[in-house]
Amino acid sequence: MSVNTIHNPTNNITAGCRVLHPVLEHVADECKMMLNLAAGANLLLVCGPTGVGKTTLGNYLVEIETKRHEKQMHENVGLIPAIKVEAISSGEREFAWRDLFTRILRNLEGDLQLPRSASGLLPSSDNAARPLVPRSNRLADLRAAVESSLHARGTRVVIIDEAAHIIKQTSSKYLENQINTLKSLSNECNVQWVLLGSYDLYDLVSLSGQLARRTHVTHFRRYRVSENDDIRAFLGCIRGLIADIPGLEDLNLKRWGRILMENSLGCVGTLRSILLRVRSFSNSLQMPCDSVVEHALLTHAQLERIMQEIIEGEALIRPGVERSFDFESVSSAKKNRAKKVA
Repeated sequence: MSVNTIHNPTNNITAGCRVLHPVLEHVADECKMMLNLAAGANLLLVCGPTGVGKTTLGNYLVEIETKRHEKQMHENVGLIPAIKVEAISSGEREFAWRDLFTRILRNLEGDLQLPRSASGLLPSSDNAARPLVPRSNRLADLRAAVESSLHARGTRVVIIDEAAHIIKQTSSKYLENQINTLKSLSNECNVQWVLLGSYDLYDLVSLSGQLARRTHVTHFRRYRVSENDDIRAFLGCIRGLIADIPGLEDLNLKRWGRILMENSLGCVGTLRSILLRVRSFSNSLQMPCDSVVEHALLTHAQLERIMQEIIEGEALIRPGVERSFDFESVSSAKKNRAKKVA
């Protein structure tokens, strides 16, 4: 099974222009700890702003789990300890579990012979045949195929990228049932789910006390221009990406460091997108370097919109990552502050 690799921190960069940086390492370490301990959490929620690097984190976690089980994989060539799939926005009114189950099966089985047979498709082709089961049972057949495949492959970690789509495409009264689907699969197949998504994903914790108890929340935060350590780390990311992206080393971008950090809002994924646009524009536009960089930066309207989402999201997730020995006192203090503001 092929995975995206992240090189040693001394190199800082991958061939795919991905950088291993302190915040990514911290979040990955927290996820590893929870996955290794299996500490009563069916769901690990990793929430963060757009462009912070959640997809890179997902690929990194798959690599970590694969390396951790390397010896077992040599002994059992069918073993797949971890996979990553994306929960796409299908355009349907409700979240498309068929698509997610199919993507899981494609990662585990490749040719999908099992679900084709179960869904009434000819195993030897993509041509439809008469359904082998009642139409209402086809989703159940896909789920049964997923359960069987997870058991057969020994998969213990399933990472779902863009998992906030599960919330956005599900009616509020059915959302808890949808998440219970993942929880029951976790119980049946001894699988832990890592859900990567925007701050909207944190709404899952408020569905029920039982779900909150079985969920661990990790904040994949951005770098802040107000923190000196963050500035140094982010400037290191800029240097590393410039060195790794062909065509950028010849441009004088070092003096743009602070502006690049501010314009990317401290998100390494957004920084990477800006630098890739700089390379593209420098190759196609006959402009001085400064003009090329200005064209690649996010606009004021884009920054305002993204920053608004970040501020609201950081306020939303704060109670989910803060801990106190005296919750009642903390809760009372928050109510008093709210009264004063009012």
